[in-house]
Amino acid sequence: MTSSILRTEKLCKSFSNGGTQQHVIKNLDIDIHEGDFTVIMGSSGSGKSTLLYALSGMDTQIQDYSNDQLAMFRRGNCGFVFQSVYLLDDQNVLDNVLTGALIVQKNTPELVSKAKKLLKKVGLNEEDRRKYPNQLSGGEAQRVGIVRAVINDPKILFADEPTGALNSASSRDVLDIFTEIHQNGQSIVMVTHDLKTALRGTRVLYLRDGGVVGDYRMPPYDEDDVKERRAGLTEFLDKMGW
Repeated sequence: MTSSILRTEKLCKSFSNGGTQQHVIKNLDIDIHEGDFTVIMGSSGSGKSTLLYALSGMDTQIQDYSNDQLAMFRRGNCGFVFQSVYLLDDQNVLDNVLTGALIVQKNTPELVSKAKKLLKKVGLNEEDRRKYPNQLSGGEAQRVGIVRAVINDPKILFADEPTGALNSASSRDVLDIFTEIHQNGQSIVMVTHDLKTALRGTRVLYLRDGGVVGDYRMPPYDEDDVKERRAGLTEFLDKMGW
């Protein structure tokens, strides 16, 4: 078993709804292990995204930190990929990646070279680097978002439905990138409702009513074992009532 990279103890989250408290996360104890590709699944309203935001410090559950300290924590430790990419419309692809990096690093030739190499690695060439967001397909934009998320070498990459707005071909391309960066050692925590996306993980946590009711483990993704992998995960999800 690898070491724990993130841990919660009695994590709770509630919202006020018409004067009553709605408990979304209830006394949750979770260990996220270094090098794992952890997938969070559950029915709509089970608290998947709420849990992701709490784990990442996007929410203010880490009460020992001020807002500024939380921002510094996220910049130094976390990368984020969302369903909507939120690129800056007035900056080209390369500048969008560098803008995220410059919050943490200095603008150096080495940083620019790193950004270009990462963009090339996800299939975006020199011509693509000069494009603006309105010139990109959904899949291309998401690849830019992934590069922006990993350029600062985060300890954990968080992703919330990263393929939710993509067609099947673009989804596969993006998932292949996630698989590659995980196999290169990146720890990932991803929320998804999609079976094909979940198959890329090494661990699936199933949420129901604010608690983890199932914990399923798989070996690292291998294209040759997809049928067996799908059968095992489908059986687990059926037991969970997915």
